[in-house]
Amino acid sequence: MTRDGLSIIDEVESALRIGSPEKGLETARRVTELFLSSAGNFDDEQIALFDDVLERLIGTIELRAIADVAARVALAEISAQLAPVAQAPPSVIRRLANNDEIRIAGPVLQESARLDDSELVKIASAKGEPHLLAVAGRWWLKEIVTDALLARRYPSVSRRLAANPGARVSGKGFAIIVGQAESDPELAVSVGVRVDLPSELRRQLLRSATDAVRTRLLSRAPPHLFEEIQSAIAAVAIGAEREMSAVRHFEGAKRAIAGLKATGQLDEATLLGFARQRRYEETVAALAALSGSTVEVIRPLMQSLREDGLLVPCKAAQLSWETTKALLECRFATGAMKPADIARAQGHFARMTAENAKRTLRFWQVRAS
Repeated sequence: MTRDGLSIIDEVESALRIGSPEKGLETARRVTELFLSSAGNFDDEQIALFDDVLERLIGTIELRAIADVAARVALAEISAQLAPVAQAPPSVIRRLANNDEIRIAGPVLQESARLDDSELVKIASAKGEPHLLAVAGRWWLKEIVTDALLARRYPSVSRRLAANPGARVSGKGFAIIVGQAESDPELAVSVGVRVDLPSELRRQLLRSATDAVRTRLLSRAPPHLFEEIQSAIAAVAIGAEREMSAVRHFEGAKRAIAGLKATGQLDEATLLGFARQRRYEETVAALAALSGSTVEVIRPLMQSLREDGLLVPCKAAQLSWETTKALLECRFATGAMKPADIARAQGHFARMTAENAKRTLRFWQVRAS
């Protein structure tokens, strides 16, 4: 521990002993700043020390936060600062995640890698709708967590999970979503274009869907699902029950992209060509290779109706906006994105840094494995 670190530890003891509210808030901010300044260099013992002193400080602040706006703001700031840090003090993260105030719990619920599946399940089972919505927005949720979230039957949570391509959903979970989608057109479209939706549930969804929903499904279907959904709609229309086509495999595309890479022919221009031709498998495999990721990570991002996830590997690969825009539009079999959606995505892309994108992509890679 550095001299500054030891000095602040002494300051913590003093703040706790004196009991001054203002002193406690200021000390908590300083301890957080000290931790963040060198978080990647601390060993487990040092992190545990920070965990202990910061949790004690937060405990005193929580008592004030019931009636003090400044204390709640301070805790929300600390939560937002620690949420993206992989080495964040684990006990502190759990304490923040369980806070009843969503402004405090939200940042770590949405992002912190320190929360394991068992903790997320406990929160999904006990907390209210805002907390569940925050958890549902995390990338790479496992089925044990989505089952717990869907068991609460909040339509807003189902919509967020259906639109989250990194959320793995069990057959039981999909059955809940499809049941809710019968009276929710937005949810029907979001879940209907998911590649992992079981065939029998897709047929069930299409049987109960209105013509307007079926039309929207076709307009938003990614290339690899367009023919499948079109055939299913036709089968439903004539009362026929036919097996849906098998999910596409990527082995051929992987081999082709590996060959291009080996001969030095894989670059951004090649990827742009695949995207403009809407060659889905080659586009996914090429983006995975150029961003240093895998098809298993890129594929659900391409399948999502949200554009923010796909921006991450594009920025990590340091692609131009022209290529990134082509990739965003390649998600759909026909048509183009709305100008407002393109402008919003371009703004997000411009603000994102390559370093943060690479760090996020590495985290997703670990969670997806």
